[in-house]
Amino acid sequence: MEEIVRIDKWLWAARFYKTRSLAAEAVAGGLVHCNQTRVKPSKTIKPGDILVIQKDQLSITVTIQALPTRRGPAKEAALLYEETPESLALRQLARERNATAPIPITGGRPTKKDRRSLDKIRDY
Repeated sequence: MEEIVRIDKWLWAARFYKTRSLAAEAVAGGLVHCNQTRVKPSKTIKPGDILVIQKDQLSITVTIQALPTRRGPAKEAALLYEETPESLALRQLARERNATAPIPITGGRPTKKDRRSLDKIRDY
């Protein structure tokens, strides 16, 4: 008998999302596609399916390798999927781009006068 796992439960067990409800919201919001189609959180998945997950302005493409029996440690979660080489390359490029991005200089903590002028703008 083939085990049945919902996509939101798989995303939670594979540690793409911290809670199952966050995973369900992402799937319902169209941030997760299974085999190039938009799906509902109740969609059942199987090994070999390809998921495209939009997270933090990145697109992560993974192939499902296994179905979880429980939500275990990160080492077990990493065995549930295999990320495509293209997705890995794009994530590495984004990581390098963020590392070389300039840090904005804000001027530090606002003075009391600055806070009062901000409060006037916000209409407190």
